Amino acid sequence: MPTFKRNQVEGAIARAIDPTAEKPSADLLNRLKRLLDTDRSLGRSAKSTDPEKATYAFFSQDAAGSGIEVRFQEYETFALLSGWRFLDHGFPQQKAVLTLRRMRPRLEQEHARIMQLDPKDLFDQERIRAAAQPGQLYLNNAAPAFLVICSSEKDIAKTVDRSIQSVAICRNEAELMQLIRSHFGLNTILELVGTAHLLRECLLRTQPTLRGRPSK
Repeated sequence: MPTFKRNQVEGAIARAIDPTAEKPSADLLNRLKRLLDTDRSLGRSAKSTDPEKATYAFFSQDAAGSGIEVRFQEYETFALLSGWRFLDHGFPQQKAVLTLRRMRPRLEQEHARIMQLDPKDLFDQERIRAAAQPGQLYLNNAAPAFLVICSSEKDIAKTVDRSIQSVAICRNEAELMQLIRSHFGLNTILELVGTAHLLRECLLRTQPTLRGRPSK
C-alpha cells in the first residue's frame, strides 16, 4: 500500500480544492495542521471499544520519536480532506476530528469500495447524461455516494459551530433522499466518489520533498 509524505498530502489536497493552486495557501496549511494536531492531542487507547478513543482519524499509528517522518495512507489523506470540508461547512474542529474517528471503520471501507470502481465507467459523460432524470442532483459521476452530516434545526441559521447529531453514508441518490425526508434539520451533504478519485489523481502527480541537504 503506497504512503505519502506530508508535503504530498498538502499539495494534493490543495489541488483537489482548487485545480489552479500552485501550492497550498497559508490558511489551508494552518487548517490541516490544526486538524492533525487535534487528532494527536486527543491520544488513543487501542484497547478501547469506543472508536473515538481507539483510533486516529488521520494516522495509522502512534507518534514516532523525533526525526522519524510520518507517512500517510491514501485513505488518511482522504479523511484529512474530509476534515477540511467539515471546517469549511462551519463544524468545530474537535467535533470534526471526533466524528471522523467514529466514522473511520465505515468511511475507510467505503473509500476502499469507491477506489475499486473503474474511472472510465464512473466519469463516462454519455452514460451520466443518459441516466440523468429531471429533478436529480447534478453530479460528475455515474455512481455517487454521499456522507451526510445531520444537524439540529437550530443550526439552519448558523454558519459556524454547527452541531453534529448523526452522520450517515448513502450509496445512491435514493438513499440520500430518504434520509433527507426523515430528518427535520440541517443536512450537510458531501459527495464522496468524485472527490476520492480526484484526490488520487492529485496525489499521483505530487513529488516527495527530500530531507536534508542534497549531496554534491
